Amino acid sequence: MPMVPFYTRFRDLAFREMRSATVRDWPGLPDGEYGFLESYCDEKGCDCRRVIINVIPANAPNKILATINYGWEEQAFYVRWMRDPELARECKGPVLDPLNPQSQYAPALLRLFETVLQDEAYVRRLARHYALFKGTGRRREAASGRKARRPRRRR
Repeated sequence: MPMVPFYTRFRDLAFREMRSATVRDWPGLPDGEYGFLESYCDEKGCDCRRVIINVIPANAPNKILATINYGWEEQAFYVRWMRDPELARECKGPVLDPLNPQSQYAPALLRLFETVLQDEAYVRRLARHYALFKGTGRRREAASGRKARRPRRRR
């Protein structure tokens, strides 16, 4: 499934609502600020309800330190969707993505992300971004809060 960064469709919203965490004395991490960039599935007809999070340091925004898969739905949803309880287990909750390279800081960043997920408003925001990306990905006005203008009909 092709994963596309949220900011490619909703740039202003993505950066305005991007979650970050500043840490000091966090075990296994250098002190600093870390951003969580969202990517969503662009496959037509797919309803995976998952996000890929690329964790980047504020002082090197082009460097990905960890890639995390996160599915926010209940386990039963992923069992129905995957039709395989074993595979469904890998979809629920946060896990380091086995298909992407991970830095030495990835395990600590996963623990940091798990802490960030305790904020229910953030989890709802991820689900809202997913719905926006999947359902109205072509209408940028929705992300900016502006009303879409209807074209005038010619008579």
